[in-house]
Amino acid sequence: MTTALRIDPVVALTWDVAELLNRHFEMMQAQTPSESCHVMSADDLFSAGAKVFAARDDTVTLGIAAVKPLDATHGELKSMHTRAEARGRGVGAALVQKILTEASDMGMSRVSLETGSEDPFIPARRLYERYGFDYCPPFGGYVEDPLSVFMTRTL
Repeated sequence: MTTALRIDPVVALTWDVAELLNRHFEMMQAQTPSESCHVMSADDLFSAGAKVFAARDDTVTLGIAAVKPLDATHGELKSMHTRAEARGRGVGAALVQKILTEASDMGMSRVSLETGSEDPFIPARRLYERYGFDYCPPFGGYVEDPLSVFMTRTL
């Protein structure tokens, strides 16, 4: 019997969320040179005021995502990660929808993101395209980088 996916706000850094954030952090650092890697540690994510969400199926945390305010009307999708064993189950799609809803509820009119330009990031870029993200120039403190792709969408 499959339990329905639920998405919970993360109000404290629990071991399961920390494990996924650390997995994401290590994966991004392994795939991208340090000068092009914009992943945030769990501590940095929370101290930046990001709202973090965890997708869970019963007692297993399957994915995480966060929205970090850039200003009062613009947020950044950060730390989007689905556990490898849960890919293909709609976890990423559910998290993107949650981030877009949360950003809107926070009064934001735009959500942007930075992701990789290389092949391992193709599934992520396709997911973001499906949810209305368009390619854009660098935003916030980002600069042009051949290993980065920037995307944005209005709410």
